[in-house]
This record gives sequence, structure tokens and C-alpha cells, in this order.
Amino acid sequence: MNKKYIIKIFPEIKKIESKSLRKGVVNSWLLAMKRGKWKKIDNIPFTLLIKTKKTLINHTRTVTCMAMSIAKERSDMNMDFVITGGLVHDVGKLLEYEKKGKKYVKSSYGKLIRHPVSGYGLVLEAGLPVEVAHIVAAHSVEGEKVERSNEAILIHHCDFIDFDIEKSK
Repeated sequence: MNKKYIIKIFPEIKKIESKSLRKGVVNSWLLAMKRGKWKKIDNIPFTLLIKTKKTLINHTRTVTCMAMSIAKERSDMNMDFVITGGLVHDVGKLLEYEKKGKKYVKSSYGKLIRHPVSGYGLVLEAGLPVEVAHIVAAHSVEGEKVERSNEAILIHHCDFIDFDIEKSK
């Protein structure tokens, strides 16, 4: 996979003003694909906790677009961090999951390290700033132990809104 593939599946990347943040999003996903040994990520479910047909890509885009809509109405948000954080918040799932036959399951790595933690490391390694890594680390239950930035609060709630609506189906 390459940069064009990542930009095609996540067109919101083009809405990030900062060239370095755009590059960091692409590099985060490419690094995660390489480490997780994924050739293609189109059909990975966004969660293993509930039965769903929603993919990781669809979920990532939904969370990002919801967060962008809310951030547009506020003056206290860094829109580039909102978009970037939304696009990479679940990148660690490429290490947490693996495909066995036709099923997606927790990998042995994923049984030890959850995606907010692995994602934090991936995005820093890919060159994204600590403000974005914070969004990744704080978007799930792990974030209950830190003071979330405004952007992290937003991604956290958009993530759970999408999960809870999907769970209610």
C-alpha cells in the first residue's frame, strides 16, 4: 500500500492545512499496516466488541466528520488537530487485530496492548506531535486517567456516539 491508497480511503486528509500533519496521518497508517502485516484494510471491522458490518475506515471517517462539524461551531478548537486526531484515533487497531481465516480476532499483541497505547506510539513515530498523540491515547477508557485537551474530549465523545449508535442496531 502507498500514500495514494491512504488518501483515497481517508479523503478528509486533504482538509488538514498543515503539510506535516497530512504527512503524519499517511505515515501513521502505512507504519501500522506494515507492523500489523496488513496488505489491505478495507474490510477490518471497527470493533470486535459487537457484531457489526461497519468497517474501521467507515468508523474513522464518521468520527472525523462528526468532530469537524462540532469544531466548526467552536472557537476553542484546533481544526487541524481535530481532523488529524480523528483520522488516527484508531490506527493502533491494526496491531490489536489480526485476520484468522475469515474472522477478525485480537492478535497476541492486542491481548497485551490496547489500541490507544499502541496508536500513541505509532503516531509519534510517524512524526505527529504530542498533541495528536494525546488525542489517540485519551480517546478511550485509558483517557479517564488524564486531563483531556478540548480536541481529545471531542474525539472521545464522537467515538462513543458512533459506537453506541452502532451497538443499538
